[in-house]
Amino acid sequence: MSDLLRDFASAVERYPDRVALIDGSGREVTYIELNARRLAFANAWHHKGIRAGDKVLIAMSVDADLYAALAALWTLGATAVLPEPALGLAGLRHAARVTRPRAFCSSGLFGLLGWVLPELWRVRHLRPTGRAATIPDIAHPAGVDTALISFTSGTTGMPKAIPRSHDFLGAQYKAIAPLLHDEQPQRDLIAFPVFVLINIASGQTSVLPNWKMSRLDALQPADLQYWMQKNGVTRALLPPSLCEMLAQAGAEAPLHTVFTGGGPVFPELIDRMHSIRPNLRVCCVYGSTEAEPIAHLEAADITADDRTAMYGGQGLLVGHPVAGIRLRIQNNEIQVAGAHVNRGYLDPAHDAQNKVRDGATIWHRTGDAGRLDAQGRLWLLGRMGTDVKIDGRMCYPFSVEVAARQWPGVRQCALIAVNDVACLAIEGDKAQAASWRTHAAAFGINRVVHVATMPMDKRHRSKIDRESLRASL
Repeated sequence: MSDLLRDFASAVERYPDRVALIDGSGREVTYIELNARRLAFANAWHHKGIRAGDKVLIAMSVDADLYAALAALWTLGATAVLPEPALGLAGLRHAARVTRPRAFCSSGLFGLLGWVLPELWRVRHLRPTGRAATIPDIAHPAGVDTALISFTSGTTGMPKAIPRSHDFLGAQYKAIAPLLHDEQPQRDLIAFPVFVLINIASGQTSVLPNWKMSRLDALQPADLQYWMQKNGVTRALLPPSLCEMLAQAGAEAPLHTVFTGGGPVFPELIDRMHSIRPNLRVCCVYGSTEAEPIAHLEAADITADDRTAMYGGQGLLVGHPVAGIRLRIQNNEIQVAGAHVNRGYLDPAHDAQNKVRDGATIWHRTGDAGRLDAQGRLWLLGRMGTDVKIDGRMCYPFSVEVAARQWPGVRQCALIAVNDVACLAIEGDKAQAASWRTHAAAFGINRVVHVATMPMDKRHRSKIDRESLRASL
């Protein structure tokens, strides 16, 4: 049995009546109820012919049945295929073409996709239904067997399929669990599915979003505040874009801790959250789809000297590498290896670009530029290939952007090259444009452009879409 299933079983035994999940409709599901759903699905799907090694494409609402379905498939030794949700229908079709699933599992209106998409016409259709039952005696999957196939965000091309073995998920659990560990029961608002899995295995309560993560631009701070207050949220695991809303949402919920990642966490965002909740614990987590987590930083540990370094062009501090990961800097690029670092893609052709074999070690190229300081802490500089020539030297974006975000009236900014000329694009109060030009000139930047709205990534709306921005200038 995988580590996640084993620990989930332990949580069911220890906390049978504790709420495991609160879904977007407000429905509360206890641990014993979630386990009953797992067994019911596994029993029904086994009788429908799902066997070890079968790939099952999932199109379901993000609710308790989704996580019961994942556990049921792993119980059967099957592989769950999760499309990239930010890409919508295109992401689902891409996942089907790449993985060639044996079955398609849907809930609600997603079931109609089985009739309209040619990629799904010849596969078995599963629904999250079934009666509580003891499943047949089935051999547990081996640790090297694939438990899950997920996808990269697709911001630098078509999403790459990433297979995750049971051993990989177990290692990821061991890497993340210490960050979330708390002896007291918590109610965690979680926007990252992998952290919900960790919580389920740890016996904590997860509050799921009541909004679509693909439509974060439609969410309002008051809506976020209401959902947190209604469910008594004590901790939140959110991307920086939602932390911005959190800073605007007031301090009524019993929130005491925020974990944030999925995009750069700039110092002024931490300051805004602390201005509303002075005693709030903020933990910044750096990672990628292929390696989560890589490093973490407690906001309380950021010193005045650290801020001076960040504002002076030294990059963005993201903290010490987590236990169990090896990290090195090669030609400015951050590379990582370890048990919870993806060793290869479903299509081996993708490995040549992102994997480096060094004897028995496989290093993952993150695509992020960075450096390590004398304390062994990691600093981000920006994406590889985004450096810009300024006064004859190459400069990475964060060397300017972290400082520029402190200038009057700046909400977002991006340093890019337009026709080989350094350009600083700024979203904010246009009345401050003269001040921006003066500050930018001190960095050797002579072109400053005001943009009405900065284009952001589709997954978390926390990273600037630099290609779209460049195309618009």
